[in-house]
Amino acid sequence: MRLVRVGCVTAMVFTLSVPAASQAPSSETRRLTIEDAVDMALENNLGIRVARVEPQLQDLSVAQARASWFPTFTSTLQGASADSPNNSFLSGAQGTKTSDARVNSNVGLAQALPWGGSYSVGWDSVRSTTNNIFSNFSPQLRSSLALSYRQPLLRGFRIDSARQQVLVSEKNREIADVSLQETIALTSRAVRHAYWDLVYAIASLDVQRQSLELAAESLRNTRARIEIGTQAPVDSLEAEAEVALREEAVVLGEGQVATTEDALRVLVYDPADEDFWTIHIEPADPPTFTPLSVDVEAALHAALERRSDLQRSRKALETQDVNIRFSRNQTLPDVTAGFDYGLTGLGGTQFVRGQGFPGPIIGQTERGFTTVLGDLFGNEFPSWTASLNVSYPIGSNPQGVALARTRLEYTQQQAQLRNTELQVATQVREAGRQARTNQRRVETATISRQLSERRLEAEERKLAAGTSTTFFVFQAQRDLAQARSNELQAIIDYQRSLVDFETVQEAPLR
Repeated sequence: MRLVRVGCVTAMVFTLSVPAASQAPSSETRRLTIEDAVDMALENNLGIRVARVEPQLQDLSVAQARASWFPTFTSTLQGASADSPNNSFLSGAQGTKTSDARVNSNVGLAQALPWGGSYSVGWDSVRSTTNNIFSNFSPQLRSSLALSYRQPLLRGFRIDSARQQVLVSEKNREIADVSLQETIALTSRAVRHAYWDLVYAIASLDVQRQSLELAAESLRNTRARIEIGTQAPVDSLEAEAEVALREEAVVLGEGQVATTEDALRVLVYDPADEDFWTIHIEPADPPTFTPLSVDVEAALHAALERRSDLQRSRKALETQDVNIRFSRNQTLPDVTAGFDYGLTGLGGTQFVRGQGFPGPIIGQTERGFTTVLGDLFGNEFPSWTASLNVSYPIGSNPQGVALARTRLEYTQQQAQLRNTELQVATQVREAGRQARTNQRRVETATISRQLSERRLEAEERKLAAGTSTTFFVFQAQRDLAQARSNELQAIIDYQRSLVDFETVQEAPLR
């Protein structure tokens, strides 16, 4: 006997030994405690492996949403040439055509900012040549720098679609963590149930074998009495039929052991292992009867804090709150402030003209590209524009409808959360009640098994004294086998109810 504290359960533990299932000598046998089985399942179970991918996928969704704030770099290099026929003496070129050529390069940077604004920066450089006599430069070098900034002041200021997507994706990431923890809790429960099912199948097989041994012993005793003439030969038929019936029960029990072993194997081991289907599992933990005091109130408080379905509902409410903030913001007027600033520099080969129109070229001066850049960054030729744009729909608009719908969905989810809390309380109370019921089952089943053992002993003594028959002995044997099976089943159900009582505080039972 030992004292154990598990969650809301304090108990004294009484153990019932369980024999190992017989295995073929050529196959490997591994002894597993129930905690070893759970640890292996957390590492190897395919369902948990699948669930672990979801948070990683949500991390990528968060990164994708945040990518809308990354700057974008652009670059362009372009060459162009055009020859156009002269259709006027003012066309500006001698001969029959005017020729223009240019090479243009552009470098730009644009970015949306986390507070709703956006900017862009662009730098252009152009080199052009022409035979147009009206042009003062050929080749001409031009460079310009343009800066632009836009900032919403009402709609899109506190929240916009990019920030909404980031916040929603972060909530989905948190929900993925909750779902993973739920999968782990439910898988641990399934492993513990499968473990106790295998323990029960092995112990039940041993009960059936003990029952077979009793029937075989009765058959031997009956044949001995027939040989000395104290019983009629026909009495052996009943004993032989009983032996055959119990041999069938042993065969069925062996099949049940194999079935429950496979169920535990699938949950615990990696199917990629070469010996996945050949290894045999020997449970190292016997079924235990633990008289306990179940603290339903403490379990209910823990469940309301930790239950995965409640956490998901709360995260969904938080997500809906983000959607309400966004929808409410979209109903505001669109007021956007803008500012543009530009700088220009000009250079190249500049013609010096004499009097007249357009005047003969009498000389030329050179303004190199460094001079152009000096004009540009020296702020020699600035230009700027400031603007304020306002727009607001008159009458009903889609944004108002979307806000009303989002608010209604929020109210619906609040009601759903309260309903889930009620279901959680019901499930926790039922799990606690089931644990108490199974505890009483074990106590009464133990008494029944003890009485069945005493009854069999009495019938065997009466048979030896000649005051009973083999029929009553066989009936007592069957009753004892059933009582042992009932006691074992009650203990296993009790263990399963303890597992459910702990799991129901973490995740909904399925």
